[in-house]
Amino acid sequence: MTQRDDIDAFATMIDGSTLVIQRWLPGPVERVWSFLTDDDLRRKWLAAGEMELVAGASLELVWRNDTLSDAADSRPSGFAEEQRMQSRVIAVEPMRTLTIAWGEGAVTFTLKEKGERVLLTITHCGLDDPASRRMIAGGWHMHLDILFAVRSGTQPASFWSGWTKLQAIYDTRISK
Repeated sequence: MTQRDDIDAFATMIDGSTLVIQRWLPGPVERVWSFLTDDDLRRKWLAAGEMELVAGASLELVWRNDTLSDAADSRPSGFAEEQRMQSRVIAVEPMRTLTIAWGEGAVTFTLKEKGERVLLTITHCGLDDPASRRMIAGGWHMHLDILFAVRSGTQPASFWSGWTKLQAIYDTRISK
């Protein structure tokens, strides 16, 4: 069983401002859900931040991406050591769907269990800036690669070097 089985590992734009990316993850669905909602688990692959699972609840996401990279893998210029985003929970359907505000748009995490695996689909809407689309696509791609590795018990790739390589790929995959 691989992470790619019957899906494309790359993010795609389904319209002018909505990006979709998927990964098969080791289940059960309850464990994958906890990696979306539990601060201590989410920080291992994405961002820290206590989350109350109630629509309308405020949320602050805190990225410390250096913790997702090897010590020798330096952060590209223009990225702070720590980045914060004020957000809020928009909708929650436990073990199935979580939607949070994300800048001018929203991100929906959808889980679908199949046997011992869970398909995680991320739908990020409100991406009107072409340069941001490519940067965000590479970010989601790396964060999901790290999540897959963490869930599989393997050593994740270093974030910044992987993200930098993906930028060149997404420059051609995501229209400008």
